[in-house]
Amino acid sequence: MRPTALITGASRGLGAAIARELAPTHDLLLGARRPESLQPILAELPGAVGWPADLTDNGAVAAAAAGIERLDVLVHNAGAVELGPVAETPADVWRRMFEVNVVAVAELTRLLLPALREANGHVVLINSGAGIRANAGWGPYAASKFALRAFGDTLRLEEPALRVTSIHPGRIDTDMQRDIITTEGGEYDPDQFLRAGTVAGAVRAAIETPRDGHPTEVILRPIAR
Repeated sequence: MRPTALITGASRGLGAAIARELAPTHDLLLGARRPESLQPILAELPGAVGWPADLTDNGAVAAAAAGIERLDVLVHNAGAVELGPVAETPADVWRRMFEVNVVAVAELTRLLLPALREANGHVVLINSGAGIRANAGWGPYAASKFALRAFGDTLRLEEPALRVTSIHPGRIDTDMQRDIITTEGGEYDPDQFLRAGTVAGAVRAAIETPRDGHPTEVILRPIAR
């Protein structure tokens, strides 16, 4: 029986790249907020199954998770970023960053713990370099990623039968990165960033680590090309 992996935020960018990496070896559940956004990746990967759910809607997430009885891999890739200085960032931005990047992750993990325990599964948290070091203008996002790292550390201790890996990539060449560079007022140069496939390969390598090893953190930084 092939292992099953659920990947959130799988419709494009890094999530889609992770799906491509795991498709040869795993049965895939691919998550996104809207079913239609999953159509391109589902067409590309025959056999993958869409798992549409708004991760900030607790009822919708509970309903979507209810039918999963065994889960080998849970990749938390969905997330959001909003930039701005503390002096200009209202409370609703802080709440939104934590709701998407931390609370939604914690709740989906909680709901799927029985399925993960059944498989002695692996939880992969796509974090960020901002989860290790905060920079000016990145306050709410970095704070949420620091909190996500703490969540992973806690889960690892509380669920010793599971493996929990935090992935901390630097900036990745994705559509989201283009939006960030636009917000920062810079010129986009994809050669300055990691390729999504490179980060997806690191995720696959962590998952494929033999069971006697526990890859707790993976840190990737781009090399200027």
